[in-house]
Amino acid sequence: MKAFNRFFSAVTVAIILLFAVVNMILAADKTDGSRQYRVEISRLAREIEANGSAYISECEYVTNIERYGEKFYSTDSDYVICEINGELYRFDYNTNSYSEKTQLTGIVNAVLVVMAILIITVLLYIKFAILMPFERLSGIPYELSKGNLAAPIKETKNRFFGKFLWGIDILRENIEQQKQRELEMQKEKKTLLLSLSHDIKTPLSAIKLYSAALSKNLYLDAEKQHKIAENINEKADEIEGYVSQIITASREDFFSLEVNMGEFYLSELVEKIAGYYREKLALIKTDFIIGKYKNCLLSGDLSRSVEVMQNIIENALKYGDGRRVELIFPKDDECVQIAIMNGGCTLEKDDLPHIFESFWRGANAGNIGGNGLGLYICRQLMRKMNGEIFAKIDDDIITVTTVFARA
Repeated sequence: MKAFNRFFSAVTVAIILLFAVVNMILAADKTDGSRQYRVEISRLAREIEANGSAYISECEYVTNIERYGEKFYSTDSDYVICEINGELYRFDYNTNSYSEKTQLTGIVNAVLVVMAILIITVLLYIKFAILMPFERLSGIPYELSKGNLAAPIKETKNRFFGKFLWGIDILRENIEQQKQRELEMQKEKKTLLLSLSHDIKTPLSAIKLYSAALSKNLYLDAEKQHKIAENINEKADEIEGYVSQIITASREDFFSLEVNMGEFYLSELVEKIAGYYREKLALIKTDFIIGKYKNCLLSGDLSRSVEVMQNIIENALKYGDGRRVELIFPKDDECVQIAIMNGGCTLEKDDLPHIFESFWRGANAGNIGGNGLGLYICRQLMRKMNGEIFAKIDDDIITVTTVFARA
């Protein structure tokens, strides 16, 4: 804002200097267009010298010719005295030089004033309608980054930032809700782990006692030893069950994937994907082809559907050859299928059933970054929207197909 204020001050000073310079130039202009009255007087003087008289009916500036007499000097007009044939003649004339110059100065200054008002108005509008609201908004991302999520963001009717503020406030609420869910989930998992840890101690203590008894040969009877071995195995199975519960608890609800079911048109989904990827893929020289489709109404969550498609396309770009990504729409009377094809697939067919598992990465991942969750999230979202997702490989072409329910 300080830089803009300096710029505004500089513009104001420049306008004032422009006014001063223009008016100085106009004031210094000595040119008088009405000097033509001298030409008329010279012509009339020659006529009088030749003919003894002259007519002023066609003159523009000379208004009267007076021969020397009693009233020779009685006039309020501007005049020029000339001696012709030994006599004095007074030529009265009228010129609009001053008024024309004043009028020109007024017009120039009026134009400058209008321009100055327009420039200052535009600058003030930019300051109060754009820069000042933006300066107030500049601290919001910083507060969010610090975790200050409690204070709501004040809404505004500003045409430039109204929707932006609304979106930021929705983002703040979502982050706050997600934070609360994570805290609750961590609390539940810690409680579960503490409970299971306590439960594990009982069979573990029994195993230790049985082991100590066996090591000290307290049970010499073979049948007793066999019974103790069975008890140890039983307690080990019990511990294994607790461990399975811990693993299950750590995997279940790992993501809070909420879906807001509704209805949307297939064209809306395709347009959002095309708008995001058409320019992006053009920059990396990847052909992006969208096949023909028949528009229809789908059941699901539009934003989550876009997320699914983006995850699949990002995988295609990450693990494919980067030559082409194609969206096709296989015909299906009961549902709507959207298939994403790309070449350069190096995934083994034996690995195909595992690509939708969490934290699983194929041998073709190499040094490519990732965590093996993208397609897992896609499957979870599709199933929550009453849909499905599957993949197939033909030679080096992999096709990932999403299946949406019709509305």
